[in-house]
Amino acid sequence: MASSNQDDVIQDPLHQPLPEALSTEEAQLNRPSWYAEMRQEHPVRYDEQRERWDVFRYEDVNRILRDHETFATTHSSNDGGKSMISEDPPEHGRLRNFSSSWFSPRTLREKRERFEEIADELIDDIEPGHVDIVPEFTHPYPVTIIAESLGLPIDDYEQFIEWSDAALRVPARTADEEEVTPEEQEQATQEMSRYFSELIDERSDGTDNDLITIAATNDELSHEEKITFCTGILVAGNVTTINLITNALWCFAEFDLFDDIRRGAVDREQAIEEVLRYRSPAQSLRRIATQPVEIGGKEIGEGELVVAWNGSANYDPAVFDAPEEFRPERKPNRHISFGGGIHTCLGAPLARLEADIALERLLDRFEVIEPDLSDLSPQEIPFGLKSLPCYLKN
Repeated sequence: MASSNQDDVIQDPLHQPLPEALSTEEAQLNRPSWYAEMRQEHPVRYDEQRERWDVFRYEDVNRILRDHETFATTHSSNDGGKSMISEDPPEHGRLRNFSSSWFSPRTLREKRERFEEIADELIDDIEPGHVDIVPEFTHPYPVTIIAESLGLPIDDYEQFIEWSDAALRVPARTADEEEVTPEEQEQATQEMSRYFSELIDERSDGTDNDLITIAATNDELSHEEKITFCTGILVAGNVTTINLITNALWCFAEFDLFDDIRRGAVDREQAIEEVLRYRSPAQSLRRIATQPVEIGGKEIGEGELVVAWNGSANYDPAVFDAPEEFRPERKPNRHISFGGGIHTCLGAPLARLEADIALERLLDRFEVIEPDLSDLSPQEIPFGLKSLPCYLKN
Protein backbone atom coordinates (compact mmCIF):
# COMPACT_ATOMS: atom_id res chain seq x y z
CA MET A 1 0.00 0.00 0.00
CA ALA A 2 2.96 2.36 -0.42
CA SER A 3 1.91 5.77 -1.68
CA SER A 4 2.64 6.63 -5.29
CA ASN A 5 2.58 10.39 -4.85
CA GLN A 6 4.59 10.97 -1.69
CA ASP A 7 6.94 13.62 -3.07
CA ASP A 8 4.07 15.82 -4.26
CA VAL A 9 2.36 15.62 -0.88
CA ILE A 10 5.22 15.89 1.58
CA GLN A 11 6.90 18.96 0.11
CA ASP A 12 4.00 21.10 1.36
CA PRO A 13 4.18 20.81 5.17
CA LEU A 14 0.59 21.87 5.92
CA HIS A 15 -1.58 21.25 2.87
CA GLN A 16 -2.80 17.71 2.33
CA PRO A 17 -5.97 16.13 0.97
CA LEU A 18 -8.77 15.78 3.49
CA PRO A 19 -10.64 12.51 4.00
CA GLU A 20 -14.00 12.21 2.26
CA ALA A 21 -15.73 12.49 5.64
CA LEU A 22 -14.49 16.09 5.95
CA SER A 23 -15.39 17.17 2.43
CA THR A 24 -18.24 19.49 3.45
CA GLU A 25 -18.18 22.72 5.44
CA GLU A 26 -20.61 21.26 7.98
CA ALA A 27 -18.32 18.30 8.58
CA GLN A 28 -15.28 20.55 8.98
CA LEU A 29 -17.09 22.67 11.55
CA ASN A 30 -18.04 19.52 13.46
CA ARG A 31 -14.75 17.61 13.33
CA PRO A 32 -14.94 16.37 16.95
CA SER A 33 -17.93 14.11 16.20
CA TRP A 34 -16.03 12.44 13.35
CA TYR A 35 -12.90 12.17 15.50
CA ALA A 36 -14.92 10.43 18.23
CA GLU A 37 -16.26 7.93 15.71
CA MET A 38 -12.76 7.23 14.36
CA ARG A 39 -11.18 6.82 17.81
CA GLN A 40 -13.89 4.34 18.73
CA GLU A 41 -14.34 2.41 15.47
CA HIS A 42 -11.18 2.95 13.39
CA PRO A 43 -8.36 4.32 15.58
CA VAL A 44 -5.82 3.32 12.90
CA ARG A 45 -7.08 2.93 9.35
CA TYR A 46 -5.77 3.00 5.78
CA ASP A 47 -7.46 5.39 3.33
CA GLU A 48 -7.23 3.91 -0.16
CA GLN A 49 -8.31 7.13 -1.85
CA ARG A 50 -5.64 9.27 -0.15
CA GLU A 51 -3.07 6.46 0.01
CA ARG A 52 -2.08 6.95 3.64
CA TRP A 53 -2.75 5.79 7.18
CA ASP A 54 -4.83 7.87 9.61
CA VAL A 55 -4.17 7.64 13.35
CA PHE A 56 -6.59 9.17 15.87
CA ARG A 57 -5.93 8.23 19.51
CA TYR A 58 -3.75 10.39 21.74
CA GLU A 59 -1.35 7.63 22.78
CA ASP A 60 -0.68 6.61 19.19
CA VAL A 61 -0.48 10.15 17.82
CA ASN A 62 1.91 11.22 20.56
CA ARG A 63 4.10 8.19 19.88
CA ILE A 64 4.29 9.02 16.17
CA LEU A 65 5.19 12.66 16.78
CA ARG A 66 7.92 11.82 19.29
CA ASP A 67 9.51 8.80 17.58
CA HIS A 68 11.34 10.55 14.73
CA GLU A 69 13.45 7.48 14.01
CA THR A 70 10.44 5.32 13.12
CA PHE A 71 8.17 8.09 11.84
CA ALA A 72 10.34 10.50 9.89
CA THR A 73 9.67 13.80 8.18
CA THR A 74 12.64 13.57 5.79
CA HIS A 75 12.03 13.63 2.07
CA SER A 76 14.28 14.25 -0.91
CA SER A 77 14.44 17.80 -2.25
CA ASN A 78 15.45 18.59 -5.80
CA ASP A 79 16.47 22.19 -5.17
CA GLY A 80 18.80 21.59 -2.23
CA GLY A 81 16.70 23.80 0.02
CA LYS A 82 16.49 21.56 3.07
CA SER A 83 14.12 22.66 5.83
CA MET A 84 13.99 21.94 9.56
CA ILE A 85 10.33 20.96 9.01
CA SER A 86 11.23 18.25 6.53
CA GLU A 87 14.51 16.93 7.96
CA ASP A 88 15.39 14.65 10.85
CA PRO A 89 18.65 14.41 12.85
CA PRO A 90 21.41 15.21 12.33
CA GLU A 91 20.35 17.76 9.68
CA HIS A 92 17.37 18.91 11.72
CA GLY A 93 19.50 20.39 14.49
CA ARG A 94 21.74 22.27 12.07
CA LEU A 95 18.73 23.79 10.32
CA ARG A 96 16.87 24.72 13.50
CA ASN A 97 19.23 25.48 16.36
CA PHE A 98 20.91 28.56 14.86
CA SER A 99 17.67 30.54 15.23
CA SER A 100 16.16 28.92 18.32
CA SER A 101 17.38 31.58 20.75
CA TRP A 102 15.47 34.26 18.80
CA PHE A 103 12.22 32.37 19.48
CA SER A 104 12.91 31.73 23.18
CA PRO A 105 10.37 33.11 25.69
CA ARG A 106 13.12 35.28 27.21
CA THR A 107 13.97 36.95 23.89
CA LEU A 108 10.31 37.38 22.99
CA ARG A 109 9.55 39.09 26.31
CA GLU A 110 11.94 41.83 25.24
CA LYS A 111 9.92 42.28 22.06
CA ARG A 112 6.51 42.42 23.74
CA GLU A 113 6.34 46.21 23.89
CA ARG A 114 6.93 46.52 20.14
CA PHE A 115 4.35 43.80 19.41
CA GLU A 116 1.86 45.70 21.57
CA GLU A 117 2.53 48.85 19.55
CA ILE A 118 1.80 47.00 16.32
CA ALA A 119 -1.52 45.73 17.73
CA ASP A 120 -2.49 49.21 18.92
CA GLU A 121 -1.66 50.77 15.54
CA LEU A 122 -3.87 48.29 13.72
CA ILE A 123 -6.72 48.68 16.21
CA ASP A 124 -6.51 52.47 15.85
CA ASP A 125 -7.51 52.02 12.21
CA ILE A 126 -10.61 49.95 13.01
CA GLU A 127 -13.87 51.89 12.89
CA PRO A 128 -16.27 50.64 15.58
CA GLY A 129 -19.42 49.05 14.23
CA HIS A 130 -19.83 46.06 11.96
CA VAL A 131 -16.47 44.81 10.68
CA ASP A 132 -14.89 41.57 9.53
CA ILE A 133 -12.20 41.13 12.16
CA VAL A 134 -10.09 38.82 9.96
CA PRO A 135 -8.94 41.32 7.29
CA GLU A 136 -9.12 44.20 9.77
CA PHE A 137 -6.95 42.69 12.49
CA THR A 138 -6.37 38.94 12.94
CA HIS A 139 -4.81 38.67 9.47
CA PRO A 140 -2.55 41.76 9.29
CA TYR A 141 -1.34 41.51 12.89
CA PRO A 142 0.71 38.26 12.63
CA VAL A 143 1.87 39.13 9.12
CA THR A 144 3.16 42.52 10.27
CA ILE A 145 5.00 40.96 13.20
CA ILE A 146 6.66 38.22 11.17
CA ALA A 147 7.54 40.64 8.36
CA GLU A 148 9.18 43.00 10.85
CA SER A 149 10.91 40.10 12.60
CA LEU A 150 12.38 38.99 9.30
CA GLY A 151 13.39 42.55 8.54
CA LEU A 152 11.08 42.95 5.54
CA PRO A 153 9.63 46.23 4.29
CA ILE A 154 6.15 46.60 5.77
CA ASP A 155 5.10 48.29 2.53
CA ASP A 156 5.22 44.82 0.94
CA TYR A 157 2.62 43.48 3.41
CA GLU A 158 -0.06 42.74 0.79
CA GLN A 159 2.49 40.86 -1.30
CA PHE A 160 3.51 38.74 1.71
CA ILE A 161 -0.12 37.71 2.26
CA GLU A 162 -0.58 36.82 -1.39
CA TRP A 163 2.59 34.72 -1.45
CA SER A 164 1.94 32.86 1.80
CA ASP A 165 -1.69 32.08 0.94
CA ALA A 166 -0.69 30.87 -2.53
CA ALA A 167 2.24 28.82 -1.24
CA LEU A 168 -0.08 26.93 1.10
CA ARG A 169 -3.00 26.99 -1.35
CA VAL A 170 -5.16 28.56 1.36
CA PRO A 171 -8.80 28.35 0.18
CA ALA A 172 -10.44 31.53 -1.11
CA ARG A 173 -11.70 33.72 1.73
CA THR A 174 -14.39 35.57 -0.24
CA ALA A 175 -16.71 34.88 -3.14
CA ASP A 176 -14.66 37.29 -5.26
CA GLU A 177 -11.46 35.28 -4.85
CA GLU A 178 -10.52 32.29 -6.96
CA GLU A 179 -8.94 29.08 -5.69
CA VAL A 180 -5.17 28.92 -6.03
CA THR A 181 -4.01 26.53 -8.73
CA PRO A 182 -0.89 24.34 -8.46
CA GLU A 183 0.73 26.55 -11.12
CA GLU A 184 0.02 29.68 -9.08
CA GLN A 185 1.39 27.93 -6.00
CA GLU A 186 4.63 27.16 -7.81
CA GLN A 187 4.86 30.73 -9.14
CA ALA A 188 4.39 32.18 -5.65
CA THR A 189 7.10 29.92 -4.27
CA GLN A 190 9.53 30.97 -7.00
CA GLU A 191 8.78 34.67 -6.49
CA MET A 192 9.35 34.36 -2.75
CA SER A 193 12.61 32.53 -3.34
CA ARG A 194 13.94 35.23 -5.66
CA TYR A 195 12.86 37.95 -3.24
CA PHE A 196 14.62 36.36 -0.27
CA SER A 197 17.68 35.43 -2.30
CA GLU A 198 18.34 39.09 -3.04
CA LEU A 199 17.83 40.14 0.59
CA ILE A 200 20.11 37.38 1.85
CA ASP A 201 22.87 38.54 -0.49
CA GLU A 202 22.43 42.12 0.70
CA ARG A 203 22.68 41.14 4.38
CA SER A 204 25.41 38.52 4.26
CA ASP A 205 27.82 40.86 6.07
CA GLY A 206 25.21 42.45 8.34
CA THR A 207 25.07 42.66 12.12
CA ASP A 208 21.35 43.24 12.64
CA ASN A 209 19.22 40.88 14.72
CA ASP A 210 16.46 40.32 12.18
CA LEU A 211 15.89 36.73 11.07
CA ILE A 212 17.08 37.26 7.50
CA THR A 213 20.40 38.61 8.74
CA ILE A 214 20.75 35.76 11.26
CA ALA A 215 20.28 33.27 8.41
CA ALA A 216 22.39 35.21 5.91
CA THR A 217 25.41 35.31 8.24
CA ASN A 218 25.26 31.63 9.18
CA ASP A 219 28.11 29.79 7.46
CA GLU A 220 26.64 26.34 8.11
CA LEU A 221 23.70 26.94 5.78
CA SER A 222 23.77 26.81 2.00
CA HIS A 223 22.23 29.72 0.10
CA GLU A 224 19.23 27.53 -0.79
CA GLU A 225 18.77 26.52 2.85
CA LYS A 226 18.78 30.18 3.90
CA ILE A 227 16.05 30.91 1.35
CA THR A 228 13.99 27.92 2.54
CA PHE A 229 14.32 29.05 6.16
CA CYS A 230 13.09 32.56 5.34
CA THR A 231 10.17 31.45 3.19
CA GLY A 232 9.18 28.89 5.80
CA ILE A 233 9.20 31.48 8.58
CA LEU A 234 7.14 33.91 6.51
CA VAL A 235 4.49 31.33 5.62
CA ALA A 236 4.31 29.27 8.82
CA GLY A 237 4.80 32.38 10.94
CA ASN A 238 1.54 33.98 9.98
CA VAL A 239 -1.10 31.57 8.69
CA THR A 240 -1.43 29.46 11.83
CA THR A 241 -1.40 32.44 14.19
CA ILE A 242 -4.08 34.19 12.13
CA ASN A 243 -6.31 31.20 12.77
CA LEU A 244 -5.35 30.88 16.43
CA ILE A 245 -6.48 34.45 17.17
CA THR A 246 -9.63 34.08 15.06
CA ASN A 247 -10.47 30.74 16.69
CA ALA A 248 -10.01 32.30 20.13
CA LEU A 249 -12.57 35.01 19.32
CA TRP A 250 -14.87 32.30 17.96
CA CYS A 251 -14.57 30.24 21.18
CA PHE A 252 -14.89 33.21 23.53
CA ALA A 253 -18.05 34.34 21.73
CA GLU A 254 -19.59 30.86 21.62
CA PHE A 255 -19.03 30.32 25.35
CA ASP A 256 -19.68 33.91 26.45
CA LEU A 257 -16.26 34.50 27.97
CA PHE A 258 -15.33 38.03 26.90
CA ASP A 259 -16.40 39.74 30.13
CA ASP A 260 -14.85 37.06 32.37
CA ILE A 261 -11.52 37.32 30.56
CA ARG A 262 -11.63 41.13 30.47
CA ARG A 263 -12.08 41.41 34.25
CA GLY A 264 -9.60 38.64 35.03
CA ALA A 265 -12.10 36.08 36.31
CA VAL A 266 -10.71 33.73 33.66
CA ASP A 267 -6.97 33.60 32.98
CA ARG A 268 -6.37 34.72 29.40
CA GLU A 269 -3.25 32.60 28.81
CA GLN A 270 -4.94 29.44 30.07
CA ALA A 271 -7.96 30.19 27.90
CA ILE A 272 -5.65 30.41 24.87
CA GLU A 273 -4.27 26.96 25.72
CA GLU A 274 -7.80 25.61 25.71
CA VAL A 275 -8.41 27.23 22.32
CA LEU A 276 -5.33 25.41 21.07
CA ARG A 277 -6.79 22.13 22.30
CA TYR A 278 -10.40 22.76 21.30
CA ARG A 279 -9.86 24.38 17.88
CA SER A 280 -6.23 23.92 16.96
CA PRO A 281 -5.16 25.53 13.65
CA ALA A 282 -3.03 22.43 12.97
CA GLN A 283 -5.35 19.43 13.01
CA SER A 284 -2.97 16.85 11.57
CA LEU A 285 0.72 16.23 10.91
CA ARG A 286 2.20 13.67 8.55
CA ARG A 287 5.16 11.37 8.77
CA ILE A 288 6.77 8.51 6.80
CA ALA A 289 7.34 5.07 8.29
CA THR A 290 11.07 4.33 8.03
CA GLN A 291 10.54 0.63 8.74
CA PRO A 292 7.68 -1.82 9.17
CA VAL A 293 5.88 -0.92 12.38
CA GLU A 294 2.77 -1.95 14.28
CA ILE A 295 0.55 0.72 15.73
CA GLY A 296 -2.95 0.23 17.08
CA GLY A 297 -2.85 -3.38 15.97
CA LYS A 298 -2.19 -2.45 12.33
CA GLU A 299 0.94 -3.24 10.33
CA ILE A 300 2.32 -0.16 8.55
CA GLY A 301 4.88 -0.80 5.83
CA GLU A 302 8.19 0.95 5.30
CA GLY A 303 7.81 4.11 3.21
CA GLU A 304 4.07 4.51 3.80
CA LEU A 305 2.54 7.86 4.71
CA VAL A 306 1.06 8.26 8.18
CA VAL A 307 -1.22 11.14 9.23
CA ALA A 308 -1.21 11.80 12.97
CA TRP A 309 -4.49 13.56 13.79
CA ASN A 310 -3.50 15.72 16.75
CA GLY A 311 -6.89 17.45 16.45
CA SER A 312 -8.48 14.13 17.36
CA ALA A 313 -5.88 13.35 20.03
CA ASN A 314 -6.79 16.63 21.74
CA TYR A 315 -10.33 15.25 22.23
CA ASP A 316 -9.34 11.81 23.50
CA PRO A 317 -11.29 11.10 26.74
CA ALA A 318 -8.47 8.81 27.84
CA VAL A 319 -6.42 11.98 28.43
CA PHE A 320 -8.89 14.86 28.76
CA ASP A 321 -11.81 15.00 31.16
CA ALA A 322 -15.02 15.91 29.29
CA PRO A 323 -13.08 16.84 26.12
CA GLU A 324 -16.22 18.01 24.32
CA GLU A 325 -16.50 20.87 26.84
CA PHE A 326 -14.58 24.11 26.45
CA ARG A 327 -12.99 24.68 29.85
CA PRO A 328 -10.96 27.92 29.72
CA GLU A 329 -8.95 27.09 32.83
CA ARG A 330 -8.41 23.39 32.14
CA LYS A 331 -5.53 21.89 34.16
CA PRO A 332 -3.62 19.93 33.18
CA ASN A 333 -3.94 20.65 29.48
CA ARG A 334 -1.69 18.23 27.64
CA HIS A 335 -2.74 19.21 24.14
CA ILE A 336 -0.33 18.46 21.30
CA SER A 337 -1.37 21.23 18.94
CA PHE A 338 2.24 22.28 18.37
CA GLY A 339 3.39 18.73 17.70
CA GLY A 340 5.84 16.85 19.88
CA GLY A 341 9.41 15.73 20.23
CA ILE A 342 12.18 17.36 18.22
CA HIS A 343 9.68 18.77 15.71
CA THR A 344 7.67 20.72 18.27
CA CYS A 345 6.84 24.00 16.56
CA LEU A 346 9.76 26.43 16.83
CA GLY A 347 7.38 29.38 16.75
CA ALA A 348 5.05 28.16 19.52
CA PRO A 349 6.21 30.80 22.04
CA LEU A 350 5.74 33.52 19.42
CA ALA A 351 2.25 32.30 18.51
CA ARG A 352 1.22 32.23 22.16
CA LEU A 353 2.59 35.73 22.74
CA GLU A 354 0.90 37.19 19.65
CA ALA A 355 -2.45 35.67 20.62
CA ASP A 356 -2.15 36.95 24.19
CA ILE A 357 -1.34 40.49 23.07
CA ALA A 358 -4.00 40.53 20.36
CA LEU A 359 -6.77 39.46 22.72
CA GLU A 360 -5.58 41.75 25.51
CA ARG A 361 -5.58 44.78 23.20
CA LEU A 362 -8.95 44.00 21.62
CA LEU A 363 -10.61 43.49 25.00
CA ASP A 364 -9.06 46.66 26.40
CA ARG A 365 -10.15 48.79 23.44
CA PHE A 366 -13.66 47.51 22.79
CA GLU A 367 -16.31 47.28 25.48
CA VAL A 368 -18.45 45.15 23.19
CA ILE A 369 -17.15 42.40 20.89
CA GLU A 370 -19.98 40.43 19.31
CA PRO A 371 -18.89 37.96 16.60
CA ASP A 372 -21.66 36.76 14.30
CA LEU A 373 -21.59 32.96 14.50
CA SER A 374 -24.73 32.42 12.42
CA ASP A 375 -23.07 31.60 9.09
CA LEU A 376 -19.53 30.38 9.60
CA SER A 377 -17.37 29.38 6.64
CA PRO A 378 -14.45 27.17 7.69
CA GLN A 379 -10.95 27.31 6.32
CA GLU A 380 -9.58 23.80 5.87
CA ILE A 381 -5.84 24.26 6.39
CA PRO A 382 -4.86 25.66 8.79
CA PHE A 383 -8.20 25.09 10.48
CA GLY A 384 -10.14 28.25 11.22
CA LEU A 385 -12.57 30.67 9.63
CA LYS A 386 -12.32 32.51 6.34
CA SER A 387 -14.03 35.49 7.93
CA LEU A 388 -15.56 36.52 11.26
CA PRO A 389 -18.01 39.46 11.11
CA CYS A 390 -18.13 41.29 14.43
CA TYR A 391 -19.94 44.17 16.01
CA LEU A 392 -17.44 46.32 17.93
CA LYS A 393 -18.25 49.14 20.34
CA ASN A 394 -15.82 51.24 22.37
